Amino acid sequence: MLTLLLLVILFALIFEFINGFHDTANSIATVVATKVLSPGQAVMLAASMNLVGAFAGTAVAKTISSGLIDTEVVTVTSQVLICALAGGITWNLITWWLGLPSSSSHALIGGLCGAALAASHNNWHALIWSKLGDAGWTTNKGLLWKVAVPMVSSPIAGFTLGVLILGLLYAIIWAMGKAGGTLARMARPRWVNAFFGKAQIFSAGYMGFAHGKQDAQKTMGIIALAIFTAQEAGTLDNLPTWLQFIHPGGGKDDIDAWIIATCALVMAAGTAMGGWRIIKTLGHKMVKLQPIDGFAAETASATILVTASSFGMPVSTTHSISTAIMGVGFGKNPRKLKFTVIERIVWAWILTIPAAGGIAYGLLRLAEALGWS
Repeated sequence: MLTLLLLVILFALIFEFINGFHDTANSIATVVATKVLSPGQAVMLAASMNLVGAFAGTAVAKTISSGLIDTEVVTVTSQVLICALAGGITWNLITWWLGLPSSSSHALIGGLCGAALAASHNNWHALIWSKLGDAGWTTNKGLLWKVAVPMVSSPIAGFTLGVLILGLLYAIIWAMGKAGGTLARMARPRWVNAFFGKAQIFSAGYMGFAHGKQDAQKTMGIIALAIFTAQEAGTLDNLPTWLQFIHPGGGKDDIDAWIIATCALVMAAGTAMGGWRIIKTLGHKMVKLQPIDGFAAETASATILVTASSFGMPVSTTHSISTAIMGVGFGKNPRKLKFTVIERIVWAWILTIPAAGGIAYGLLRLAEALGWS
């Protein structure tokens, strides 16, 4: 029914808003921790760059809408999508309250898989595990290629790139110090902090752009899938005038302009609300950061996100920035890393997909018992 479709869109936008303030920390934790920008300035920078990034492609959205759930096996109804989103929202709120930087991306993916599994009555074929593409591994679909592989590789890449970028910057500064004269003066700590204080504004903006390019697209995919399902069911026939903008598009992987614009604006609004609990964990508890460290971590993380987005991989922003910060901390001094905090974060990563999936699964089962689904 049309009412259920509108309810799916509402839940999707609620998830997008929560994603915005839940993952704000990913974009601005380091720039706040290094005191380059005030929290208010950093939030506005992140919100504006999230907005720009959300318009920079739809590859990830197409993965969410058509690359994970086999619609030939399970009918993805509005109720399924509402329960999927509710599972992701619930887990996001739990981890936000606890101050844990868990992945909104994986919460959404877990919710979608859990709800689809419940709708198919435990038919595991409802999930696309691995589907080879016709133009190399980057066109492969399924949970293996689009979720599992990036879930393992992106943290490793984040850590490694954080170490390498910081090492390169330190090597340049060391060489400048050895050169003498003006270059040696520019290699002094006061000059280095001043330079990277300014440079970090750009790296934080880059991180905000990458976050928008990744995370805003995931909700776009859910809305596109809901509209495709409604189209197939005939729900969009004879739409009232005020809803004519909801048109069928070209299929479940077609992302209309109004979907992109709406998700971009809602994520930017959520980002503007901030997420100070998680900022405290990322920016202060794991390792003490200087501007050069923040620049290295943000640059490493944003590069991974932008690269993954180009291949349609829904990579976790949280994983990439957290491990980049760990890599920077390791590069400075391995003994300075606070492993008790890191252990809590890792457990949140491990639990996110099954926890959100379990919540969504239970909600759909409850809906069926009450006769709503």
